[in-house]
Amino acid sequence: MQPKIVALTEKKVVGMQSKMLMHQYENIIKLWKSFMPKKHELKNTINQELIAIQDYPDFGNLETSYNIWACAEVSDFINIPDSMQPFTISEGLYAVFLHKGMDAGKTYQRIMTEWLPNSGYNIDDRPHFQVMGDKYKNGSPDSEEDFYIPVIMTT
Repeated sequence: MQPKIVALTEKKVVGMQSKMLMHQYENIIKLWKSFMPKKHELKNTINQELIAIQDYPDFGNLETSYNIWACAEVSDFINIPDSMQPFTISEGLYAVFLHKGMDAGKTYQRIMTEWLPNSGYNIDDRPHFQVMGDKYKNGSPDSEEDFYIPVIMTT
């Protein structure tokens, strides 16, 4: 499990958000079912990729709710559909992991328990997100997506 470390520039996204607690996976499904039929309303997307964001106010605290997003990257925040909101993913270092299959929880656990403790990095206080491109196949064991974990070098 070896990620690419990338210096990401700011990303503008537009989509829908919801709050959830850990293990409330039905909220994720509900959010995407709301977003996908309206995605075509976005006229300024820069590609066909979908982005899932988790914005944690207190990362690691399982009792704290956090915001999740179903969105797409856009060139600007002009003409945002009424049912959607803008969000900016801040620039910074990200560890990017290729995830295959549908068990995202298992991959995420391996990142946090196996890779992170020996990596020389700490989790940064920025959103985590996944990019689902042309190799993403919802519900398929052949599906691929990239996990972006915000990191900073340990001191």
